[in-house]
Amino acid sequence: MDWCHYRFRSVWNVPARPEAVFAVLENAEEYPRWWRQVREVVPIDDRSGRARFRSTLPYDLRVTAREQRRDPAAGVLEIRMTGDLDGWARWTLTPAGGGTRVLYEQEVDVRRPLLRRFAVPGRPVFLLNHALMMRSGRRGLIGHLGTT
Repeated sequence: MDWCHYRFRSVWNVPARPEAVFAVLENAEEYPRWWRQVREVVPIDDRSGRARFRSTLPYDLRVTAREQRRDPAAGVLEIRMTGDLDGWARWTLTPAGGGTRVLYEQEVDVRRPLLRRFAVPGRPVFLLNHALMMRSGRRGLIGHLGTT
């Protein structure tokens, strides 16, 4: 097992139309307004940007993200990222019971040296940290959609 490789999958049920959810998720530079662990998103150009994240643990992760796919008809947003994390992330939205089923998938390798050093003993804590970040993101998205 590669202790520095992670696969994440989260499902959010959001009480809003897929089009409304997609419009919020495709606007990454606004994530810090509703997702408190996304501390900063700085556009580089119309398809890429730099982001800084911090969840419960006292460290920031920095990545450069580049759009790979933006398909409103299919409800798919996908990025490639490099930096402290190297890999990809994808949102897939589908209609569900008057709202939206939001599937988040991510596959990354940790590149940050400090986190690589603690890969084996820290793995359960890193997984919990990610789960808490995703739970907060769901709450923030639902709250934001309620105000837009």
